[in-house]
Amino acid sequence: GADVRDQAAVATALAGADAVVDAVSAYVETAGVTFEAVHERGAETLAREAAAAGVARFVLVSGIGADPESDSPYIRARGRGERAVQQAFPGATIVRPSAMFGPGDALFGTLAHLARLLPVLPLIGDGRTRLQPVYVEDVAEAVARILADPGTAGRTYELAGPTVYTLRELFSIALRIMGRRRLIVPVPFAVAQVQARLFEMLPNPPLTTGQVDLLKADNVASGTLPGLRELNILPKAIEDIVPTYLGRSLGGD
Repeated sequence: GADVRDQAAVATALAGADAVVDAVSAYVETAGVTFEAVHERGAETLAREAAAAGVARFVLVSGIGADPESDSPYIRARGRGERAVQQAFPGATIVRPSAMFGPGDALFGTLAHLARLLPVLPLIGDGRTRLQPVYVEDVAEAVARILADPGTAGRTYELAGPTVYTLRELFSIALRIMGRRRLIVPVPFAVAQVQARLFEMLPNPPLTTGQVDLLKADNVASGTLPGLRELNILPKAIEDIVPTYLGRSLGGD
């Protein structure tokens, strides 16, 4: 893989490629890795170089809720990245997954991490945010099918799982799978934001300001864009997948 911030490296990496999938993501801003650098300029560089190299297809993995006018630097950069890619590579396909789950994910992995660290689980906002988590392998399959079908060029897909949950419901499911009991304590967004900023000083922050921002709005498919169904993919449920990696990896209390 090439560093998307390095134009020459990107050009070299693209030589001879038929298709490019930009799935670069950063939840935390560090020195040199700002949301703007990764999601906006990085995506634009990749799209521009792909177009220059005569690459046939370009897929950008963005996210549900991406919005170039958002107040959140993370969500805004994702929205502007989409816009920049569409301008630089007119036939680009945008895929917007909801929160993804799978081994090592940022969703249940974060919950499990917090449950191990803390005697109580902080529920951001009041836990009413609605999410429609999607299995990471379903997203990968969607990208593969998009690349195999030229008719998907220039379209935007929202990839969401079969069920909408509140954040509180997802916490309960995770604890049940882990066989743990934890008191769930609502934390106001303002407090969560401060906590996340402190966490970001750690090498592997269990919670980031970008994630807190994402939880301020529902993360569910709008229903106005094509999704997994249009790609003939039956989305897998949390109940089928998460116990295979969450229960095992954590052992006892």
